[in-house]
Amino acid sequence: MRTAEQFSSPPKDYNVVVPDGWFQLPLDPDDRDRGIAVLAERMFRGVDNAPHLKQQFMRDLQRKAKDAYNVGGTELYLSTMTVGPVPLASSLLISVPGPDEWPHTSDAEELAEHLAGQDLREDGELGVAELAVAGKAVRHRYREAADPDAQMGNTLPTTTVTYYVPIPTTMRWLILNFSTPVDPLADRMVELFDTVADTLHWT
Repeated sequence: MRTAEQFSSPPKDYNVVVPDGWFQLPLDPDDRDRGIAVLAERMFRGVDNAPHLKQQFMRDLQRKAKDAYNVGGTELYLSTMTVGPVPLASSLLISVPGPDEWPHTSDAEELAEHLAGQDLREDGELGVAELAVAGKAVRHRYREAADPDAQMGNTLPTTTVTYYVPIPTTMRWLILNFSTPVDPLADRMVELFDTVADTLHWT
């Protein structure tokens, strides 16, 4: 694996290592519905008396996938992990904003300063982190109030951790957006998110 400083031209791709219990949902419109059907079958296997919940789950995924695709999403992972009967709901959206949608800088400190001027969340954490291979990145952790209508009835706050990683030798950024509505386990889930972010490397 090469570090960011070892690239003299833009990398061809990136890679992250996610837990075995995370399902990659295709964002391309041609493959999206098939992926949603596969995940719904997996999540509701053995549950025959909840067709309405299953349909709502599929509609929610359809909305998430469309929204992710529209903001430049390249990959969307959803957790199917559980601890006993408790689902460890979480997601990771990876995206690359267009060149005109982001500040013209490749410096993590500059971007952190820019974002700090826009962030109004008093309980947020914003700063520069050092990823094991990908190097410096901006890390932003914050909580948002629940949106039961958009989250299948969830009434707990959502914790989000976003990494903004400069793509070597460019002025563009790769964004890793992790989130979980499992508020009682938020700190443990954030540890997992940080571990996944640390695996990011360029190819």
